[in-house]
Order: sequence, then structure tokens, then C-alpha cells
Amino acid sequence: MNNFKYTKWLLPVFAAAMGVSMVSCEDEPDKFELSDGTPSVHYVRMTAAADSLVTEAYVDNLICLVGDNLTSIREMYFNDQKAVLNTSYITDHTLLVNIPRGIPEVETNKIYMINKDGVTTEFDFRVLVPAPSLLTLSFEYAKPGDEVTIHGNYFVDDPNKPLAITFPGDVAVTEITKIEQTAVNFIVPEGATEEGEIEVTTRYGSGTSVFHYLDTRGLLFNFDDGLQQQGWHAQAIVNDEWAFDGNYMQLGDGDAIMSEDGGWNDSKFSFEYWAGSWDDPQNITSGQGAALYNVADFSKPEKMALKFEMCIPSSNVWAAGAMQVCFQGLTQISLSSNPISGISDPLPGAQAWAFNGEVGDDFKDREADWTDWGRYLYRPWQNADKGEYHTDGKWITVTLPISQFRYTAKGTGAGKAPTKPEDFASLTMFVVSGGVNGAECQPIIKIDNIRAVINE
Repeated sequence: MNNFKYTKWLLPVFAAAMGVSMVSCEDEPDKFELSDGTPSVHYVRMTAAADSLVTEAYVDNLICLVGDNLTSIREMYFNDQKAVLNTSYITDHTLLVNIPRGIPEVETNKIYMINKDGVTTEFDFRVLVPAPSLLTLSFEYAKPGDEVTIHGNYFVDDPNKPLAITFPGDVAVTEITKIEQTAVNFIVPEGATEEGEIEVTTRYGSGTSVFHYLDTRGLLFNFDDGLQQQGWHAQAIVNDEWAFDGNYMQLGDGDAIMSEDGGWNDSKFSFEYWAGSWDDPQNITSGQGAALYNVADFSKPEKMALKFEMCIPSSNVWAAGAMQVCFQGLTQISLSSNPISGISDPLPGAQAWAFNGEVGDDFKDREADWTDWGRYLYRPWQNADKGEYHTDGKWITVTLPISQFRYTAKGTGAGKAPTKPEDFASLTMFVVSGGVNGAECQPIIKIDNIRAVINE
């Protein structure tokens, strides 16, 4: 970004400009009137720093135009992209505006200001577009020949610099089926067999994914080897024509009914892994029964997400009940009530109190930690067509940011949430309740490769 040289004489100008702006915004917010004449712009500065004069800035940045008769501006364009003008932030000498998010089709490197008579005034200013941002892949375990979608931003195709996608191992995508600014569809190329980041390159630079293709980081459950279900129930572990990577777990059998209010049906819709063992003391360090924070790195939970692959046949839609995804610490739940090294408090063992927002008589001192405990409520059917959700029998990758594990079982805001490694010992995924009614259904929800990963 190019900055004009800062000079001391500008300081009073900035102060006066901001003073006028504040008066306009706070004292007379309803007094804006479109004035006659044409505007003139002396310079542009960033709003975050009064001494930062610029001739270019990135899309969506908030900038301040300083000049004269700026209240005569009826419309404004950056290249060919129309800006949204807020009259509360326009005075005769200052105008605050966000550079439009849209990527220009024609770059003229000018701001166009149109007055009420339709007269256009130009000002030289270059809009910068970031390199591509790759946020999610529709199915992180897709095989060569599968069509997938990367969601993100700034996917720009240019005849002189076509958009290019590269998989780990320097394997190039050869078939791109659709390009939009926030999504690109393509066929996974032959030879894509390595785990790692995907790269997208445009005329504006290259960006790498925050996700991994064939991700094995922070893997907790793959239903093949490693940790297995551990709790009151055990759902079906299946390996059939639906499988993409060995075994998967299935919630619902096609006959079990989910009532419109997401009624309790733990025999078919609950996955449990409660850390610990029947040993004395309990094992939580390795192998079956290990606390999940000893399996994956939960040192930065605020930057993490819980991910898994999911498949729902169109014949058995999901239309009620929230998938409540709940992490819990060892003092909230463990497989048995036997002691655990390093924990002096009595342990409640296996129970549903913390998940349900209840507390046993012998543990009233922990009521605040249990009755208001946060979890993620995942209910994609709520905004689906006809209130019925399925993946058309295809596998997709689901991403649940841990920062959003902040709701109670009833769907209200929780007072406490998992924030430190010790909070991530056990995991329950139970389709039940959530505070929003849907429609009675008989869903089948196939799940595989549950993992906890850094997601930014």
C-alpha cells in the first residue's frame, strides 16, 4: 500500500474534519441534505490512523475522503462497483465509506462521484484485491473424479491469468466446472493422494487452505482403529457401499422416529465417549479411555473446530432435533467413579447430569459448572428447503467452530463453555431437543473421521 508522506500541517485538518463528522453523526443525524454543485476530493486516508494518507486500499476497507462539497454526492463507484453511502457519515468536508466487496470487472483505478444532476466527478484511486481465501472444502476426503467445492473469497478468473488450483504433491486441477467470487467447483484430479493444503492462484496472488485435504490432524475417532465408543450406548459401526474410508458410525436405523420436538431417543441417536476406565485409578493417559486432550492438542481451543464427515440419504431426511455436540471435563463425567491421578475431587462417573443441565445431590457444589454448560447445537434442517435436510446421499465435511460451543441443551445461551484443555476429556453427540421444533422424521445420519483441528 502506498502512503503519502505525513506532514505536521495535516493534523489540524484531520481534527477539524473528524469534529465536523462527529457533530453531523451525533448532534444532527437527521439533517443531511443533498447539496448543489459538484464535489472535490483533496486526499483519502485510512480511518484507523489519521496520518495514513493513501492512494490505494483493499476491498471492504473503511476509508475517509477529505475535500469540499462532499454532501453533493448522490452515488459513488469504485471502478464499476457501487458503494453504499451512509448519510450519517457524510459532511461537507468528510465522507466515510467502505470500499465495495465486489471484484471489479473493469479496472479504471478511479472513484466516480455522481451528483444529483447526474454530473460525474473522478478521483484517482486504486482498489486492491486480496489473494484467494480458502475456508472450507465440501468434502475433504473426496476421491479423484469427484466434484467438490471450495468456499472462500476472491476467486477471480482472468483470460490473461486463469484461476489455478493445486493439490498436495503439486498435482494440478485440470477441470474447473464453475467459478464465483466466493466459491469454485472442480473435479479432484488424478494423482491427488497426499494429505495437505490446497492452493488457489489468481492474478491477485496465491492463497492456501486453512483446511487439509485427506485430513488426519487431531483425529479422535475413525471407527476403524484407535478410540471406540464408550458409554451407555453403542451405535452401529458399518462398512458397506456407503463407506468412503473403512468403517463409519450411523445414528438412526431408518425405523427409529425423531419426534418434532427432538424427543429423547438415546438408543439410536446418541454417540458417547466418556473418558476413563474401570481401573483404580482410572486410565486417562493413552489407549481406550484416554482423555481426548491426551489424544489431540486442545491448547488453543478458541482457534479450533470439531470436524467430521456426514452423509444423509434423501430417503431418510433429518427434520427435527439438534445434534448436541458436547465436550466435558473429567470432573463432569468419566466412565467410572474410581479416582483419577491428579484429581482430588470426588468423581461422579457415568451419568447424564452435565449433558442435561442437571446436578446430582452429592455434587451441588459443582452446579454452576453443570447446569449452564455450553455445547454446539447443529440443526441444518432449520434453514433447509421444506425444513428437511439431507446430503443427497453424498458425504460432506461438517465444521463446528469450538468458539460457538455456547448453548445449553434447551437452546439458550450458556453461562460457561469449554475454554481450557481440561474441558476436552469426553465427547457426546446426541440428536435431541435444542429448543426448536421441526417435523417428525426417521433420519439416518452417517458419521466418520471425527477430529479437532486448528481452523484459522
